[in-house]
Amino acid sequence: MITAEFLVTSLVVVLIPGTGVVYTVSTGLMRGRRASVFAALGCTAGILPHLLATTLGLAALMHTSAMAFQILKVAGVAYLIYLALATWRDRSAFSVDGSMAGASGIGLVAKAFLLNILNPKLTIFFLAFLPQFVAPSSSAPLADLVVLSVVFMAMTFAVFVVYGLLAHAFRRHVIQSARVQNLLRYGFAGAFAALAARLATTER
Repeated sequence: MITAEFLVTSLVVVLIPGTGVVYTVSTGLMRGRRASVFAALGCTAGILPHLLATTLGLAALMHTSAMAFQILKVAGVAYLIYLALATWRDRSAFSVDGSMAGASGIGLVAKAFLLNILNPKLTIFFLAFLPQFVAPSSSAPLADLVVLSVVFMAMTFAVFVVYGLLAHAFRRHVIQSARVQNLLRYGFAGAFAALAARLATTER
């Protein structure tokens, strides 16, 4: 069940930069090391509903129901646009003292959780991804899916924490330059906007 092929494939999937990675890296740079861990935790928690949907077979419904897919997609696009605007306007994010600049851990987890839960492509991805690694002869396929899901989430959290910590390592260099701060702020805002545009144009 948990084969080398599954672990390697999962690692490649997790390493590919996406919405969660962008959010975790931006949080590590703008809010600090502790905040990036909260962001990674929220992004990982946001995967859980998609995995549950896959396990319960709800992903098949979303795949066949255009309305369900579109509703979730519109919500995801709107949230990404909100993040882009908030990042663009937040000039106080790079605080020299390395604090979370007024952002609570719960708030960061909640934002990251919404970021992933509002991505309908994740549910369909897991519907196509996880079952491939469940043996046809398995006597407990549901239990196998749960185990694979837990392993995937653990890998996601570990990789995202590393992303966040690496971003934090460059934080001191960033806060010494107002120009770099502005470039990063605009860059992350643009990245969120681009992700919103990509999600808006995707089909089932």
